[in-house]
Amino acid sequence: MPFVSATSVFDPFEDDWTAARKPRLAEQLCNVSRFIRDLRIRMRYGELSRAPLQLLRLNILGEDVKCDWLARAPDPWDADLSRHVRERQLSLQTLRDAIDVRGLLFDVLPDVETADLRVYRQADGLGRELIITGCVQRNDHSSRSIHSLAMRAKVLGFRFNLEGDTFSKILAERQIREVD
Repeated sequence: MPFVSATSVFDPFEDDWTAARKPRLAEQLCNVSRFIRDLRIRMRYGELSRAPLQLLRLNILGEDVKCDWLARAPDPWDADLSRHVRERQLSLQTLRDAIDVRGLLFDVLPDVETADLRVYRQADGLGRELIITGCVQRNDHSSRSIHSLAMRAKVLGFRFNLEGDTFSKILAERQIREVD
């Protein structure tokens, strides 16, 4: 005995449950995959350093994202430059990368509204130092007319300390609470 529906296929009041359901999980996974792929391709080389960015963490919770990465290492070709020039180029590259990762994140992940971003650098020992952190938002377009890279990053919501041309280590929120 074949299965017969109680409602007609031509019934205008019947809900089309297959059209109403969007494959949200599959779409989100594709977006995350695209972000990681684009990060590896677009951010493979910087303007001032050929070292790649290294993604440490990507955590997506609804409209919020937490993303950590390791800043680029100095370019080996810059070894003959003075320490001051080398540090300045590395700092400029790190700021450009932070702004670019923010843009890529909001471009590829349309559901994300806020992002907690952290940039670490490899310390002389085996550890890592936090050098840039920020809670950035999608709708922040106020920095487009600012020419200074450091000022643009600050207006976008990044927090960092530049001493001369070098980033100084900043304390994470939990370390600040431990000190108080």
